[in-house]
Amino acid sequence: MPSVRRVCHEFLERQGLTTVFGNPGSNELPFLAGLPTGFRYVLGLHEGAVVGMADGYAQASGRPVLINLHAAAGSGNAMGALTNAVASRTPLVVVAGQQVRPAIGPEANLTNTDAPALLKPLVGWSAEPACAEDVPRALAQAVFEARLQRRPTYLSVPYDDWEAEAGANSLAVLDRQAWRAAVPGGEQARWLAGRVAAAERPALVLGGDIDAPGLYESAVRLAEHLGCPVWAAPSLFRLPFPNRHPLFRGVLPAGITPVCEAFEGHDLVLVLGAPVFRYHEHLPGRYLPEGTRLIQVTDDASAAARAPMGEALVADPAAVVDLLLKEVPDSPGRTVRTPGGHRPVPEPATAEGPRLHPEQVFAALRDEMPEDTAYVVESTSTNSAWWRQMDLRRPGSYYFPAAGGLGFGLPGAVGVAMARPGRPVAGVIGDGSANYGITALWTAARERVPLTIVLLRNGTYGALRWFGGLLGVPDAPGLDIPGMDFTRIAEGYGVRAHHAGGPEELRALLAEQPDGPRLIQVDTALTTPS
Repeated sequence: MPSVRRVCHEFLERQGLTTVFGNPGSNELPFLAGLPTGFRYVLGLHEGAVVGMADGYAQASGRPVLINLHAAAGSGNAMGALTNAVASRTPLVVVAGQQVRPAIGPEANLTNTDAPALLKPLVGWSAEPACAEDVPRALAQAVFEARLQRRPTYLSVPYDDWEAEAGANSLAVLDRQAWRAAVPGGEQARWLAGRVAAAERPALVLGGDIDAPGLYESAVRLAEHLGCPVWAAPSLFRLPFPNRHPLFRGVLPAGITPVCEAFEGHDLVLVLGAPVFRYHEHLPGRYLPEGTRLIQVTDDASAAARAPMGEALVADPAAVVDLLLKEVPDSPGRTVRTPGGHRPVPEPATAEGPRLHPEQVFAALRDEMPEDTAYVVESTSTNSAWWRQMDLRRPGSYYFPAAGGLGFGLPGAVGVAMARPGRPVAGVIGDGSANYGITALWTAARERVPLTIVLLRNGTYGALRWFGGLLGVPDAPGLDIPGMDFTRIAEGYGVRAHHAGGPEELRALLAEQPDGPRLIQVDTALTTPS
């Protein structure tokens, strides 16, 4: 009989999980032994960077991705980064090493005590197989749970299991598949189409789940078909609609009262592919204006269940968009129509002194980088400047840490670039964020990833300064981080680096075509997220 390891390697190969992101410890080595030639192991120097890279890779590729981590210590290091993957519903399969079975009870060194419970609050499913023969089935469940739930899963495997005989029944997993199809039935379809058709002033709210090839374009057609304004859901991690389209009204603010104010005058709010809603700032008030109805369409049953208002339909948003395009008539009486052309970009703001205003940086990116560039952004204090200057018209153009957990940006940019080698990728990273995932530069250099990192250096945690004002805490300590030169840090990791002293030098550097990773440091003025 084949070994557990051999069956699992073959299963992973058939499922297409042949790129492994990891940072191994001793418990993991038996799993990694004899990886088939078609597998690729991507080493990260910290578990947070490993998860961030895999998160970006999975989002950009649209496929589940395998992560290999050490027992409790390595898995614990990864938990902060996993919060982003959970919020973005990224299908990650985390396989962690465990001590040999006879050593688990006495809690020998490197034992992961009660391993499934360690990540249980975060992941959608976690387990440790009861016996070696169950490992292939459990691994298959981890993959399918990640795919079906679109959420990370966690499997702890004692390292003596990999050499054990798999058993005849375990071979059945090799041909398994699991899919999910959720198309509205006849009664549901009539109800939804009737509600949308009867609305006099509908509004669309689109979430990150809409940022997918085909669905992105269909959402644009639906908005134009309905002639209604479009918002992106608050706490946006993917851009589901061209941000300079004449129907786009921007990203909804992440507070109850301002969201309610945005919907004034609309009798129906149709939310596609987003929770209702992921608030951040505590700004209490009415959820919806008087007379406004909300319908949520999502394939995330837990998001539908926990919504505090509105009606929910758990279904495939792509199927629902197709249904509405076919069943809802194009009404000439709608008050919001589609004007021609995209909205122009305003002149960028400038800053006093030698520092650049972030809008100048983003204008340079917009003008000098290719139009199909994918941007991985982790510079929260420049959020308002970003949306004022950028012109993003393609799916997969924007990635942001979904749960707000710092450390996604740099590793995420590496992962996106690895998953989309034919597309330009730029990471736009604040100096406060960069330190959380800085070791990803080493992986970028080692893998020769063609990637541009624009490092915005203002010497402080700008978003925290802004939030301190909201909370009435203007004198909080620990908000300044002066004196760091990221060009020297990058060069130490093997990444070519430059310091752009002005807008023209920045534009000249961005116009160059990188054949590997590069970092451009820019000193910027302090701005606020909104």
